[in-house]
Amino acid sequence: MKYFDGHNDTLLRLFLKKNNNIINNFYDGNDFCNIDFPKMLKSNFCGGFFAIFTPNQKADDDLLKEMIKHKYDFPLPNKISQNYALETTVSMIQLLKKITSSSSNKIKICTSGKDIKNCERNNNIGVIVHIEGAEAIDKEFQSLNKLYEMGLRSVGIVWSRNNIFGHGVPFSYPSSPDRGPGLTSIGKDLVKICNEKRILIDLSHINQKGFYDVAKISNAPLIATHSNAHFISNHSRNLTDEQLKTISKTNGIVGVNFATSFLRKDGRMIPETSLDIIVDHLEHLLDILGENNVAIGSDYDGAIAPHDISDISKIGNLNLHLQKKGYTKDLIEKIFYKNWIYFLEKNLIS
Repeated sequence: MKYFDGHNDTLLRLFLKKNNNIINNFYDGNDFCNIDFPKMLKSNFCGGFFAIFTPNQKADDDLLKEMIKHKYDFPLPNKISQNYALETTVSMIQLLKKITSSSSNKIKICTSGKDIKNCERNNNIGVIVHIEGAEAIDKEFQSLNKLYEMGLRSVGIVWSRNNIFGHGVPFSYPSSPDRGPGLTSIGKDLVKICNEKRILIDLSHINQKGFYDVAKISNAPLIATHSNAHFISNHSRNLTDEQLKTISKTNGIVGVNFATSFLRKDGRMIPETSLDIIVDHLEHLLDILGENNVAIGSDYDGAIAPHDISDISKIGNLNLHLQKKGYTKDLIEKIFYKNWIYFLEKNLIS
């Protein structure tokens, strides 16, 4: 079974290692990434959105430790500068280009859905460059043009941090996603410019008011690359039924997130989590969105996944679990890769 992933943070994990052997670490395999080349081959990985996230200059090491609790509500991290974000973003794109140039054409940066389909057809790995949080983009949008030329084709306007475009949603459980105001005026301009350039806009992790601002302005199908159902897990980062219905009306798509804090009914970020809870989220999303509009956005290398699928090489365990739950091969193929590829063919046009 092929697999296409709507979201991972592998570039950040590699970037933070800051060593001269990082390309070898990626191709030889390592024990610090959920995704590397040997794991890709084992999983029959055919592509995905590779996120570029700029961390705060002073990392918050207590975040995951606190999220094992049954209740938490973190303040939003401090804003970061545009210069720092752009420098970091460019560095990670350059790292990605080193990875692709060392792949003997096995891994390719794709700028259109047609490119993605060609990679899947030829058993190559297609990568979409995505930024999670738009801090690297300046208010005149000059850096957006630069990043576009470097391959950027997907933008998440905010992470859990405010910026000039919008307001982040905190890591909070239990909580509604209705936290804070919507997009700023320049944030609304960003949506329009992304539409004009055919850059995808990712609604994962945006707050509720920002979500509806994008929905009102955008002329493209709505996307949440790595989000779950708030109905099942009452987490601030998950999508309410009304938000899911809004996505459905645009023939949009949602990728189920493996982060256990966004899956579990108790909001805890712990690996001791049954794959049954993923099935619960899938069933809920399928009921609202339909079988052609539900996919996967793992959040590998950015969160803790259930033990049985702790890295991409174990994704086959989810396939087997879904089979045991009565899912047909056709439906599993749609969720695992076909829905993403069809959506991108139709909507990602250079």
